[in-house]
Amino acid sequence: MTSTIAPATPAVTGDERTLSPAEYESWAAEVRRLADERDAVILAHNYQVPEIQDVAHHTGDSLYLSRVAAQTDAREIVFCGVHFMAETAKILSPEKTVLLPDLEAGCSLADSITAEQLREWKAEHPGAVVVSYVNTTAAVKAETDICCTSSNAADVIRSIPADREILFCPDQFLGAHVKRVTGREDIHVWAGECHVHAGISPSDVRAQVAAHPDAEILVHPECGCTTSVLDLVSHGDLPAERTRVLSTGGMADAAKNTTAGQVLVATEVGILHQLRALNSGTEFIPMNDRAACRYMKMITPAKLLDTLRTGRGVVDVDPDTAARARRAVEAMIAIGEPGRGGE
Repeated sequence: MTSTIAPATPAVTGDERTLSPAEYESWAAEVRRLADERDAVILAHNYQVPEIQDVAHHTGDSLYLSRVAAQTDAREIVFCGVHFMAETAKILSPEKTVLLPDLEAGCSLADSITAEQLREWKAEHPGAVVVSYVNTTAAVKAETDICCTSSNAADVIRSIPADREILFCPDQFLGAHVKRVTGREDIHVWAGECHVHAGISPSDVRAQVAAHPDAEILVHPECGCTTSVLDLVSHGDLPAERTRVLSTGGMADAAKNTTAGQVLVATEVGILHQLRALNSGTEFIPMNDRAACRYMKMITPAKLLDTLRTGRGVVDVDPDTAARARRAVEAMIAIGEPGRGGE
């Protein structure tokens, strides 16, 4: 597994479209018609291509989309994201048909730990509470006590009694961030990573901050640069009031409210399309303009249309695995609901 963004990856802006405005209108009308015909809800992650984000019934981060999947009345869920996300939707709504427009859309982070590896790790730490990032396979979730997303990971950790040892997997950068913000020292962190986020480096931060000294900074906690950014803040080299570590959903909320002229964004570049739509008065600049996930970009307008026409791309999860995984995912969703603490 690589920890850098391939040099051959072309620079991107986050607003690349493959359809002209007229083509988009025709395509979107057909997508919505077919979705209505199938009684399908279309969910899109914030890293999807612009056309997919714009046509979806719901666009958001993993936690938001998980909640929608759990609550929707639609007969089918068409998930425009990567495979573990569609699996999570099936886990939460086993009676519904879940479709993924490209079944090969995987995730380097989810691939960084297997269920067998997690079982071996648990055996080394009997009695520990297992917290798994939602970016994991259904089989790993089935070995997990509670899942988390980047937006509620700290709250999940805070919900665990202080005298319990914690195993956190698979993202090492999110794990380090959670240890830092919660002050919990009894967290063992798996050494996994997202190849795209790991490739946004401290040198990227230094170069972009030097080029845009007055910009606000938004950093996803999966990024390899998170610790470096916070070190710069602690040493007074970056102003704390202009630097935030947030999930993609948190970034969207921040974008709505900022009055900054420029914002540096350290995450996958797909989020830039949404941020720019939310606030046209601010310039949103990628911290690394090659930070594009090839798996997210596998879901194309043509593939979405084909799935709606044919029903191809069915995602199934073994019922026993799904039942065990569901407990961990439902526990995650409950964190931050009324009476359960904030998200």
